[in-house]
Amino acid sequence: MQLVKWNPMRDMFNFRGRFDRVFDDFFYPIHRDEGEMTPLNWKPSVDIYDNDDNIVIKAELSGVDKKDISVDVDGRFLTLKGERSSGNEVKEENFHRRERAYGNFQRIFTLPVEVNADDINADYKDGVLTIDIPKPEEKKPKQIMVH
Repeated sequence: MQLVKWNPMRDMFNFRGRFDRVFDDFFYPIHRDEGEMTPLNWKPSVDIYDNDDNIVIKAELSGVDKKDISVDVDGRFLTLKGERSSGNEVKEENFHRRERAYGNFQRIFTLPVEVNADDINADYKDGVLTIDIPKPEEKKPKQIMVH
């Protein structure tokens, strides 16, 4: 048996990781099946950035059919919804491992300003959804003459 010197800082870092997993398990439930962990639901990964004229959202939606994607705008909230189906071409008993997540997803993003929904453009290519949201023209302050 090997003696290991106790390091309280190591336990502090482990505590932080365990505490983070409590929140992860609450918001992203994991099903443990025969030692394997498989997600019960999923949310697509997104990149959000802005350039001079647009706010751009890129969502990774591989395996999702274009007809199953919905983008809605209400005020400053943009909602991305959809569904990835499992395909069911293989029987459950023939699976050795299942890691890909299937089912419904919904992501809601708060935009920094209200935008005109008619100007938003969405393009789906090679499993990546790109949403271009034009920034509204800035309202210039109006100077009022005092008579």
